Amino acid sequence: MTQATSSPVASQPIQTAPDDRFVYVSVHDPLAQPLFDELAYEYSTRYAGLIDAAEIAREMQRYPAEAFAPPQGAFVLLLRDGQAIAGGAFMPHTDPGTTEFKRIWASRNHRRQGLARRVLAELEAQAARQGYARVYLGTGPRQPEAVALYQTNGYTLLSAHDFGEDEPPGVLFEKYLSPLQAG
Repeated sequence: MTQATSSPVASQPIQTAPDDRFVYVSVHDPLAQPLFDELAYEYSTRYAGLIDAAEIAREMQRYPAEAFAPPQGAFVLLLRDGQAIAGGAFMPHTDPGTTEFKRIWASRNHRRQGLARRVLAELEAQAARQGYARVYLGTGPRQPEAVALYQTNGYTLLSAHDFGEDEPPGVLFEKYLSPLQAG
């Protein structure tokens, strides 16, 4: 993984380091703690004044660890030099054959390297290997980088609502997976 590879959708090459590797772990694995710490930081800074600290803490504990465990779920970290620099997860959605992607993240110290795109591609491939045909996901209305990531990687916008609208805030997407992604 020492060379840059191009995504068919993205115009910038994905930069990789020689020792970057994906590992599938439990949400309780100590390697995962930076992901949760940085997500809580991101939420608290992007939604300051809109969501209080107690609500952010509840959101971070919203799903049981079992939801992200095989055979229905997965939790992946991208490691560099033994440290988590990006990650994400999926769990079953209420619709049969559909998985829901959650917690896609890249360390703020490693941004602009295509890491979230790499995690997204890995999650899609793993979801296809586990038999899912469709991905559903949502992100916050104050996370334009995430919205752009999904839009440039073949996701279809289902709805978008900000705070203060009649619908709950969030930007929802879907994507149908190709069986070739499992390979």
